[in-house]
Order: sequence, then structure tokens, then C-alpha cells
Amino acid sequence: MPPRRSYDQYCSAARALDLVGDRWTLLIVRELLAGPLRYTDLHADLPGVSTDVLASRLRDMERDGLATRRRLPPPGAASVYELTDRGRELLPVLQALGAWGQAELGERRPTDAVRAHWFSLPLLRQLDGEGIVEVRLEEGHFHLYAGAEDGPVYGDGPAPGEPDALLVLDTGTCTAIGRGELSLVQAVREGRVEVNGDGTLAKSLRDT
Repeated sequence: MPPRRSYDQYCSAARALDLVGDRWTLLIVRELLAGPLRYTDLHADLPGVSTDVLASRLRDMERDGLATRRRLPPPGAASVYELTDRGRELLPVLQALGAWGQAELGERRPTDAVRAHWFSLPLLRQLDGEGIVEVRLEEGHFHLYAGAEDGPVYGDGPAPGEPDALLVLDTGTCTAIGRGELSLVQAVREGRVEVNGDGTLAKSLRDT
């Protein structure tokens, strides 16, 4: 494997960008925060990336200790990629970058792809506490692991088992939260988010 390119600057920011500054790398991290994924699933949720570039970025991430690849036992018998502990440490970096980038979202362009689970990180920034939260949108369902210290941060589809809170909202409300125009607490107060469940997270949201 060829050596990693470097800015050759004795600066921690430059060193970090040596590892994650290439196009697509942080978006691959965003997807792998959902847990182990097959290459085909990664490619499907990264519209616009070529197969060659995706394969190259994954090799770089393996080399740099951000991700690993392993083979699932039968009957799965497929290879999956997952973040290492070092790779998972990029969650607050992505959260900070997402918060900073809210002002750049604006209206959705006709060429913009969207996946329901891309709203996971903005919603996680709004949750105070720990537990599993299921979110239902017109585009699909996903679930969040609020306060998770290891394992997946979010996942597609309904929550496994009974969630601590179930949030039902429309895409417009979720988009407004993602753009920083509306907080989750405000949306609940205004009746734009339906909160169900008996868990601590559900009760705290209803009591705000």
C-alpha cells in the first residue's frame, strides 16, 4: 500500500487532515457510525462516490487504523467494514462540523440526495440523556442510541425491541431542526413532534 500523503506540518490539525482530509473519508465515517456495513451498503448510501474511490478510501482507513474489515460467519459469509475505537473518536468531530455547517444547508437543491438516517446526527445533538430513540419520517424510519459510548450510534429501520422514546415528525420539521432553525424541544412544545414511550427520554421531552 502506498504511503499516506502528508502536509508535512508539525501541527495536530494538519496531522488530523493527513488522515481524514481526503474527499469522502468523513462521510464514510458517518455511515460506519451505524455499525458494521457491507461494501455494497456503503456504496448505496454514498451517492456520487465511484467504486474505485470508495475502495481506495477504505484501504486508507484500514491502514491508518480508523476502520477494520472482517468476514461474517455463515450463513452471512460477507465482509463488513466497521470503525475502530480510534475511528469512533471522530463522532464529536462530525458533530461539530455538522453544527458549523448548518448555516450552509439552505433549501434542498434538485440534485441533492437525501437519506432518512442523515438526520441522525443533528437529532442526537438535541437529545439529553441515554437510551434508544426511534424516529419515524415519511422517507423512512431510523433509530438513535443516545449517549452510546461504544457500538452503533444509529441504525436504519425500527429500533430493536421497545425504544425509550418514539418520535413522529414530518420531514419539514426534521429539516428545520437539521438547519438549526428549530430545536427539538421547541418542536415538541409546538406540537410538531409526537413523543411516545415511557422511557426517561420520552418523559423528559414531554416535560420540557
